[in-house]
Amino acid sequence: MLDLRRLLILREVSIRGTLAAVAESMSYSPSAVSQQLSLLEKETGLELLRKAGRGVRLTPQAEVLVAAAGELLDVLERTEAEVQASHSEVRGRVRVAVFQSAALALMPTALREMGRLHPQVRVEMVQREPEQALHETWARGFDLVVAEEYPAHAAPWWPGLDRRDLTQDAIRLALPPRADAPWPASELASCRDLPWAMEPAGAASRHFAEQTCRSAGFEPDVRYETADLQAQIRLVESGNAVALLPDLVWRDRTTTCRLVDLAGAPRRTVFTAQRTSGLGSPALDALRRILDEVASA
Repeated sequence: MLDLRRLLILREVSIRGTLAAVAESMSYSPSAVSQQLSLLEKETGLELLRKAGRGVRLTPQAEVLVAAAGELLDVLERTEAEVQASHSEVRGRVRVAVFQSAALALMPTALREMGRLHPQVRVEMVQREPEQALHETWARGFDLVVAEEYPAHAAPWWPGLDRRDLTQDAIRLALPPRADAPWPASELASCRDLPWAMEPAGAASRHFAEQTCRSAGFEPDVRYETADLQAQIRLVESGNAVALLPDLVWRDRTTTCRLVDLAGAPRRTVFTAQRTSGLGSPALDALRRILDEVASA
């Protein structure tokens, strides 16, 4: 009989690429990871790993074992959900990854409602960028992700994830409070020579913002880069920059920014995703239902 723990370590190798990364993700030492993989090779009588630069590459036989390990994890997750559903009250633990504006605008109310309605559920929240969070949810690092998708920039797709849209919010041009200070601006085209605040390169919002400016006939002068949208708001309110910001950032927050509609009324989509093997979990069902209610409020 193959050792399930060793199969899971092999699966982590297929996801992480290096033994050091596997050791970090599983809280093992690199030597312990190497030892367990060596024992798995002895158990199976197969060569499972080959050197590939600084990392390792799985053999075809190892890929078969990795697929089997994934199926076993699905079975275990479905079984756990069935056991949870057999209780008279909703209980368990939910690990959720969220992006910043959802953490600020949606999660506080959702967490309060979960605590009120389902006190036996422990919800653990971590802030992650959507692309990383979706991958980690597929890899079983999280149970649920609250992610975002910008126009013409599809979020990554991972097999075995169930996606459900939560809400859409408009994206608008945010300008300093006074039209005459420190520089006049009233529409996107008049911002061609102004300093911009945007998220770092590679973010979906950055790609959207740059393409929007280019469609208006100019290359934005991105003088301030930050993934913190609250910092972007302060840069705009203080008259140091302009930015393109989604409406969700203004929830439960007053602003002195002037907000201008963009051509075509672009909207961002906020959605949740979880593994299909966990769809029977009462705790996950409860949190997704409450998030739906909060988002639609």
